[in-house]
Amino acid sequence: MTFQITVQPSGHQFPCDEDETVLAAAMRAGVGLPYGCKNGACSSCKGKVLSGAVSHKPHQQRALPPEEEEKGFSLFCCAVPHSDLVLEAREVAGSSDYPIKKMPSRVATLEKVAPDVIVISLQLPANEALKYRAGQYIEFMLRDGKRRSYSMATAPDNGPITLHIRHMPGGLFTDQVFTTMKERDILRFEGPLGTFFVREESDKPMVFLASGTGFAPIKAIVEEMQRAKSTRPMRLYWGGRRPQDLYMDALCRQWASDMPNFTYVPVVSNALPEDGWSGRTGFVHQAVMADLPDMSGHQVYACGAPIVVDSAKRDFVAQCQLPDEEFYADAFTSEADLAKP
Repeated sequence: MTFQITVQPSGHQFPCDEDETVLAAAMRAGVGLPYGCKNGACSSCKGKVLSGAVSHKPHQQRALPPEEEEKGFSLFCCAVPHSDLVLEAREVAGSSDYPIKKMPSRVATLEKVAPDVIVISLQLPANEALKYRAGQYIEFMLRDGKRRSYSMATAPDNGPITLHIRHMPGGLFTDQVFTTMKERDILRFEGPLGTFFVREESDKPMVFLASGTGFAPIKAIVEEMQRAKSTRPMRLYWGGRRPQDLYMDALCRQWASDMPNFTYVPVVSNALPEDGWSGRTGFVHQAVMADLPDMSGHQVYACGAPIVVDSAKRDFVAQCQLPDEEFYADAFTSEADLAKP
């Protein structure tokens, strides 16, 4: 059976099969619902069911607490319809501008930039190109049918696609990257995916919040803003446990030198005496709050560990007057994150 889905306030409509998630049907129809992880962990796709009935596939309760579900909220990435639906959701302009493609690629280079971070660059087939927006990601398709998602760390049309991969010991893909992967290996991926990119219709000052390799999509965005000679004020707060986690610190300092509208604030939470760290310390999102107690006129783009992204949204909205709709996020969810209740 096929149901009719209507999105308000746009009025856009699309069909959805009874065994299909609302998000999958929207993507197939080119309707730009926001999303991130696609597996019920990040809450980027959360909206409200105004009429009709859905059930949810397994998801994390922190992404959709029971009390929110009782009020009609839904995670569209794991919501399956049981009737025609009317949804309330913010659509993302431009999210379907570029086709999602499945492509082979060859590992061009592997560079270890930190003890647990490798930068991979990919070579695409001759005469092939991947059109995407800075901030989006690709999914590697592994042999057993599993997938692993990584944000592109290069601005579009700015050289080979690069990815920042952190080693997760025991990880199906990252163990391979750090042990047996070599140049010229073939990897298949699908992309571009995700709605984590700059809302160009705004001229508000931008706050970029990154933890660890959450820096990757923000790097692509900053490169794109720099190439476009954007004059929007930009502040990057990059957090790590130790200084070595800020593996492209020199590049960020160069941006701050080259762009008068760009400010860089590195933050380290667990520096050791031998690190000789004299900069900002503590939780990275709290450094933002100390500098910007009033964010009512800002946009925030946050990427990194779910606990960092969730804490930032909660505190920025509750304590710093950030409008809820001006917080855009891409939470990096690992298999360990997905295994949590």
